[in-house]
Amino acid sequence: MENKMFCYQCEQTAGCKGCTGSAGVCGKTAETAALQDKLTGALIGLARAAVGNEEMLTAELHDLVTEALFSTLTNVNFDNESLQKLIDRVHAEHDRLAPQCGECGSCARTADYDMNGLWTADEDLRSLRSLILFGIRGVAAYAYHAAVLGRRDEKVQNFLLEALYTVGAEDYGMDDLLPTVLAVGEINLGVMAMLDEANTETFGHPQPTEVTMTVEKGPFILITGHDLYDLKLLLEQTEGKGINVYTHGEMLPAHAYPELKKYAHLKGNFGTAWQNQQKEFAALPAPILYTTNCLMPPKTDYSDRIFTTEVVDFPGITHIGADKDFTPVIEKALELGGFDEDKTFTGMNGGTKVMTGFGRNAVLGVADTVIEAVKAGAIKHFFLVAGCDGFRKERGYYTEFVKQTPADTVVLTLACGKYRFNDLDLGTIGGLSRLLDIGQCNDAYSAIQIAVALAGAFGCGVNDLPLSMILSWYEQKAVCILLTLLHLGIKNIRLGPTLPAFVSPNVLNFLVEKFNIAPITTPEEDIKAILG
Repeated sequence: MENKMFCYQCEQTAGCKGCTGSAGVCGKTAETAALQDKLTGALIGLARAAVGNEEMLTAELHDLVTEALFSTLTNVNFDNESLQKLIDRVHAEHDRLAPQCGECGSCARTADYDMNGLWTADEDLRSLRSLILFGIRGVAAYAYHAAVLGRRDEKVQNFLLEALYTVGAEDYGMDDLLPTVLAVGEINLGVMAMLDEANTETFGHPQPTEVTMTVEKGPFILITGHDLYDLKLLLEQTEGKGINVYTHGEMLPAHAYPELKKYAHLKGNFGTAWQNQQKEFAALPAPILYTTNCLMPPKTDYSDRIFTTEVVDFPGITHIGADKDFTPVIEKALELGGFDEDKTFTGMNGGTKVMTGFGRNAVLGVADTVIEAVKAGAIKHFFLVAGCDGFRKERGYYTEFVKQTPADTVVLTLACGKYRFNDLDLGTIGGLSRLLDIGQCNDAYSAIQIAVALAGAFGCGVNDLPLSMILSWYEQKAVCILLTLLHLGIKNIRLGPTLPAFVSPNVLNFLVEKFNIAPITTPEEDIKAILG
């Protein structure tokens, strides 16, 4: 560990091996990376201290664990001061559970874990422990969103501590670690179900909705991230003030929720993929509010227009605290004034409108039509082309794949990877759109429920459906979703654009043999292999 940092948790890690210099590809500094490791080590120490002290675990402790894990996700928190505050809070909880008196010998048992012990471990053990750690970071993100809406699950909260303990257990072998890897997927399924219930009960079931990419003249605010409740609060606080609100990134599906789309000043969507934000935000005459990842280090020409809230943080950027008073954002919007005239922007393929809102309730509402179309041969196959977007040029594969899908097939999509193709016009089948946007990565549960319902209708297993999953990954939420699919026994997943650097050859062989996971090749070859 002679390098200044080591991080390989995201798909874009340097050389597909690991970021090891003075800064990561994501933009975080070596100092920030070290603090995130220190925070993770402190969380493992807290998990150790929790053993035997279960009766002392509180709701505040569990919420802290969730928040801290989420803060270590890629492109969330770049602020060293706020990371140190989290470390201090974790240490305070640790000392409450296991006071460091130095007399009983328990201090060493419950001490913070040195993350170098993970990064330098045997590659197969390191691989499995990394899968657990990165997976629970994704689980924590979804659990955090559910908690914002008042939903918590004690089983999930306890599992996060158990998984952290396992990550730091250097005497655990592969037989000890593999069950926990798959358990991450099982737990995440429950978390996604909980979040789905929270979202739909709070905001209603998504409805198919056409969203424009035209920004009207006058003051406006751009909101990005995933947190729908933040958007609701922003809409309430801007109502009647002559300020329009536009979505960016994973906030696009918000337009489909009845309790959000009822606000007339929620106008449309701006921008393409999250990785283009530095270019697209540079000349934007409006403030941008980040509610979750993916935050790229803001450039100086627009950093004064950036605001963060929740776990998102960046040094020198105005942070909106728990009081959720968006007055600074509103004042900035009025000061900047927006565009002088309406401006129409285009998607990555030149489109000016996109559709969203094909959640499980909407799709299953026309299930009879879909099933009959399959039986009649009108629909030959379903493709779930979903996941994260990112910088690598190889991600153009997903655009070409969707373009080349035959006219008698349906493409389901979700998460930010859809920006590669969601402005394409694929036409319809029997009055149904061939491209169905299920929503955010948070809405993977909807996709699973659609697949399960179709399997039930045809009296077969999900693996027997004419359904293929073509997934792209970037960060840790994609990791826990993949583990959920494996927990469900789903096979033949194609994954790209590269395989995770933290998956060792032996672990990869296990996944290939048990689940037939395969890397993407070319759109032509993969479609031919899938459809025969």
